Amino acid sequence: MAHLTWLTAKDLAFPSADHAMEEPNGLLAAGGDLSVPRLITAYRHGIFPWYAPGQPILWWCPDPRTVLRPDGLHVSRSMRKLIRQQRMRVTLDQDFSSVIRACAEPRHYADGTWITPQMQQAYIDLHRAGIAHSVEVWQDGLLVGGLYGVALGKVFFGESMFSRASNASKLGFITLVEQLGQWGFELIDCQMPTDHLFSLGAESMPRAAFLHELARLCPPDAADAWRQHAL
Repeated sequence: MAHLTWLTAKDLAFPSADHAMEEPNGLLAAGGDLSVPRLITAYRHGIFPWYAPGQPILWWCPDPRTVLRPDGLHVSRSMRKLIRQQRMRVTLDQDFSSVIRACAEPRHYADGTWITPQMQQAYIDLHRAGIAHSVEVWQDGLLVGGLYGVALGKVFFGESMFSRASNASKLGFITLVEQLGQWGFELIDCQMPTDHLFSLGAESMPRAAFLHELARLCPPDAADAWRQHAL
């Protein structure tokens, strides 16, 4: 029977995803910390942190999982036209802290943010360790969109994106996916379903199949495809 596991600060091990709750979908564990070793362990097992201010750290592994394979990316005609116009410039890992701060800003459709200062610092630490990465979209010298996530082995785990100009985040995402495909990445974890992601080619994958893919694509001894090619 599914139950919530409480983590201690000393033990980095997570329970099996089989113990995740059906409601709320994928809630697996609570507590622990957001240290770099724990976050790396979590992502390798398909687990990610997501919680609101005032809550303990909550760890999730939902079923099904929303994923996108680089060769399944769908780019609309209007987006291809925008790309050709080159009105915006896309960079990688140029301003991680500004991207995550922008992702944490309030949205008109939601109250508050789950990207707390504690969460921001944790991913900045992951970035400094070469594990978390950012995509920046620039227009007239201003940061108008972007996203960040985690790269392990041949899997990129997307976390959050923001946009201050029409289609800016979509442009950043498309550019990232195409680059990941060139670097040999095979899977992008989009975590939760949205119509926006499905329009770009994302699909639902049963959790068991997703975890099987992770074991193949990012085992503990796997080389980091991002750092291999970006250096």
